[in-house]
Amino acid sequence: MHDIVQLLKSHRSIRKFRPKPVPQSLLEELVGAGQAASTSSFIQACTLIQVNDTGDREQLAEYAGGQVYVISAPVFLVFCADMQRHRLACEMNGVEMLSGYTEQFITATVDCALFAQNMMVAAEAEGLGGVYIGGIRNRIEAVAELLQLPGLVYPVFGMCLGYPDQAPQVKPRLPLEVVLKQDRYDDRDDRSRIGGYDQLLEAYYASRLGNNKRMTWSRQMAGMLEKEARPHILPFLQSRGFLLK
Repeated sequence: MHDIVQLLKSHRSIRKFRPKPVPQSLLEELVGAGQAASTSSFIQACTLIQVNDTGDREQLAEYAGGQVYVISAPVFLVFCADMQRHRLACEMNGVEMLSGYTEQFITATVDCALFAQNMMVAAEAEGLGGVYIGGIRNRIEAVAELLQLPGLVYPVFGMCLGYPDQAPQVKPRLPLEVVLKQDRYDDRDDRSRIGGYDQLLEAYYASRLGNNKRMTWSRQMAGMLEKEARPHILPFLQSRGFLLK
């Protein structure tokens, strides 16, 4: 199997890092790899904020629910869906921008995800590791204020990067048959397949090095989805000019 496929299938979230700086030149190469990702209609709607200030890192770690690796990681980035530069492009060409469309929100958000995944894979190919920080959306308005984000820009997630100081096991994913359907959406056998996966994941959680727990995938999802999911996000996004129509 090709080395790239093996690299992709060996992804682990890294939360402990060696005290070794990541050269800025290397980081900029990784950003270039991110920029090479597919982008809807060439909109290139992702902006990164590299957060270096220790005080700002501490604030962001607090906003993310006390995730201390936001402070300790050699590199911390915030990925922002950015339609502000498109407003500038319209102004430069004497056109009034029609903003607020849900499609614009989707394409800008997807752009960030594709950009970030390219970057993460490139980082792992260079011997680095990292973890995504969706927790910054816990206090999304405070994050936007701290980073001085203008309208039509919102923080999608953060990313910690550095040289790994841990080697966690690869977490098993859902069975292929659950995620790959043929011609139609057919989930008649998914209950039993997820049941088998629950047993596999429970064994993984019980045996992994550090942070052992008794948990299945379906129980974890049920526990998450019986609660409200950051209901403050919609009014925040609307206040930034997204999801208005």
